[in-house]
Amino acid sequence: MSESLDEIVANFELLDEWDDRYRYLIELGRTLAPLPDEAHNDANKVRGCASQVWLETHVEGGPGEATRLTFRGDSDAHIVRGLVALAIAIHSGHTAREILATDAFAIYERLGLAAHLTPQRSNGVRAMMERIKSDARAALA
Repeated sequence: MSESLDEIVANFELLDEWDDRYRYLIELGRTLAPLPDEAHNDANKVRGCASQVWLETHVEGGPGEATRLTFRGDSDAHIVRGLVALAIAIHSGHTAREILATDAFAIYERLGLAAHLTPQRSNGVRAMMERIKSDARAALA
């Protein structure tokens, strides 16, 4: 993915119409590097999402405080793939402690996504964020 979280937030703020924001979210999903077929497995599947979502976690420099996590992901739904891209932009490349301290929901709210996603998609975002935080907790252990 080539866009940083700051760039994504700035681009969202430039878009006034929700149709434009949804299109941008779909474009974000298209920027994700392809997830290899073998990574579309049960261990990487995120439970609690209505759509199919996979998150692959790589832990580097651990265990302990120096542990950094990077993520790759995919979904079978275009908008959800964009939500995966946003989650990756928020968390990937950060230490486990930074991930645990980050309030990703506040970022989703700031972008207005919390108010414009269906309840099912909101639950899926929560499940994805909990999975990321769970992986960060495991990396610290």
